[in-house]
Amino acid sequence: MSPTPAPFSVPPAIFADAIRYFWVQRDKQAASARGGEGQAQNVRGGRHLDELQAAIVTLMIDHGVPPGDIFSNCELHKTGKLELPGFFRPTKQWDLLVVREGHLLAAMELKAQVGPSFGNNFNNRTEEAIGSATDLWTAFRESAFLHSPQPWLGYLFLLEDDEKSQRPVRNPQPHFAVFSEFHDASYAKRYELFCRKLVLERKYNAACFLMSQRPQPATPSSHTVYSEPSDDLNARQFLSSLLRAVIPL
Repeated sequence: MSPTPAPFSVPPAIFADAIRYFWVQRDKQAASARGGEGQAQNVRGGRHLDELQAAIVTLMIDHGVPPGDIFSNCELHKTGKLELPGFFRPTKQWDLLVVREGHLLAAMELKAQVGPSFGNNFNNRTEEAIGSATDLWTAFRESAFLHSPQPWLGYLFLLEDDEKSQRPVRNPQPHFAVFSEFHDASYAKRYELFCRKLVLERKYNAACFLMSQRPQPATPSSHTVYSEPSDDLNARQFLSSLLRAVIPL
């Protein structure tokens, strides 16, 4: 009988500091925004997920993944070289890659959504994630990654937790009924369902769904920074799945 592998050491609340940084960066971007265009740039802000990447990079290195195998754009481990070939387009830049000896081991997307325009962005986020996965798996089928084994593909999503994201949303159904799980589902529930279905339909090997309330000035530093609404989409299972794919044998 083969020995049971030791469990991975994934710290509790591993993303707490990273999500505090996320809100600080968004506040800075909002303060510098000017007019409607500035606010749009704030919504798409560039560097606010850096520390989530850094936490994941640190975890991999702590578990023996060589730093030279990891590619990201976070300040802790700024390497670039994040482009992978696609099938429907020449290349796509991923948020985090692990490539070892010419073999693609893992690719990851990290996305976030804050209010107030949850409805305006939900379809864009879902279409983007599905399209990126479809493009990568089709490129893999066509040997774009040479002799790489089937890579691990991960999706992490952070959603602002507030009254608007938790409010039930009605669906227009002029011709046909939507699936029952979407009846009066809030945007929080929609995103949870979306992440779960990405894994169910094997678009991604693992998904992580986090929610975080926007900090208020009087919020103590010990305040719980984020929640994990679903056990099957929590950070521990997501990161353990990643580690199984990238730790050298």
